[in-house]
Amino acid sequence: MFNKILIANRGEIALRVLRAAKELGIGTVAVHSTADAEAMHVRLADESVCIGPPAARDSYLNIHQIVAACEITGADAIHPGYGFLSENAKFAEILEAHNITFIGPRAEHIRLMGDKIEAKRTARRLGIPVVPGSEGAVTEEAEAKRIAAEIGYPVIIKASAGGGGRGMKVARDEDEMEIALHTARTEAGAAFGDDAVYIEKYLEKPRHIEVQVVGDGVDKAVHLGERDCSLQRRHQKVWEEANSPALNTEERERIGMICAKAIAEMGYSGAGTIEFLYEDGEFYFIEMNTRLQVEHPVTEAITDIDLVNEQIRVASGGGLSVRQDEIRFHGHAIECRINAEDPRTFVPSPGTITHFHTPGGVGVRVDSGCYTGYRIPPYYDSLIGKLIVHGRNRVECLMRLRRALDEFVVDGINTTLPLFQDLVANQDIANGEYDIHWLEKYLAAKSQG
Repeated sequence: MFNKILIANRGEIALRVLRAAKELGIGTVAVHSTADAEAMHVRLADESVCIGPPAARDSYLNIHQIVAACEITGADAIHPGYGFLSENAKFAEILEAHNITFIGPRAEHIRLMGDKIEAKRTARRLGIPVVPGSEGAVTEEAEAKRIAAEIGYPVIIKASAGGGGRGMKVARDEDEMEIALHTARTEAGAAFGDDAVYIEKYLEKPRHIEVQVVGDGVDKAVHLGERDCSLQRRHQKVWEEANSPALNTEERERIGMICAKAIAEMGYSGAGTIEFLYEDGEFYFIEMNTRLQVEHPVTEAITDIDLVNEQIRVASGGGLSVRQDEIRFHGHAIECRINAEDPRTFVPSPGTITHFHTPGGVGVRVDSGCYTGYRIPPYYDSLIGKLIVHGRNRVECLMRLRRALDEFVVDGINTTLPLFQDLVANQDIANGEYDIHWLEKYLAAKSQG
């Protein structure tokens, strides 16, 4: 096991990793920008190192400073959390060269799955169902129209190196293809420095289903069930739950075993998530995230498996702690991402929290680094906490969530708590009848009403 782990992140995920390390008896090092000097993970870590000014490029993305912090403190491993350097293959390679363990997959797997075209080819080779579309990058309009005609309109054009909705355009017929292709390539080049795009069949009303996997880095892997992440705004997840209300036991077991088998064959190390669009009983691979997900707590709630602990265990050479036949799924869990944003306009709301009270009780968990008096800086993502609720079934979970939202108090700034209070009372949500377009349609209708 490691002696000391440096946490190369901030906010609630840095605190989450710190807690796991402490429970394993491992020393912790927090790195922080000058803007995060008073952050909770900095206060609780055994050691802390300031790595630069507020801008992420000068601190949390500054590889040289992070490696130097490891050498100064004697940390023998780094946990990257999510975001920032968590899916940076170069970072993983640099750490290896400095004999520092990267708590995550090998650089080759990060690089492979970071290229959406190669990821799709790999998924197909490993037996994972994929969305019909181009085999590789598409550059010419004539080629794009030919592929679209083969798979049928509407189609979606996506950035090969991207995510988060950037470099993504829909063409519903041949007349829309030219402008959609040009716009997608332009956006992809500006956002990712790579204008390569590919084409897929556009599914009209799919759900976003993802499967949590963990591999031992050799030849074993397990799946920990699926999460439904269909409630999204601008391709960003807002509400996640496990299990999905749309799947039955046979479907979740089938897709889970396909994913576990593929991960074992890859020799993948640590936690990863294979994401799908799901429509009319069929799964279609869209990407793999080679890191811990923001929504990992809902999986922990229904399996009682600590995913960060599992990541650390695998990275240290300890292998997986469980076999597939030992994993038991129980109950239902929902996570709400609480952002420091206006709940109507979604404009960021940095500032000082004048009062902070989190809900409690059976089945309620809050992951947050906030506290009364904490000043939310304007430089980073607006996520300030996650409310995770678990119940014996989905009905109990929804009722518990409604109660927990009513208890949650954050004064001094705007938050998205009122949005979730609306959602938990909505009949479509109660019935589990929603797709990836539902939330944006709901918000648009609400703004007009």
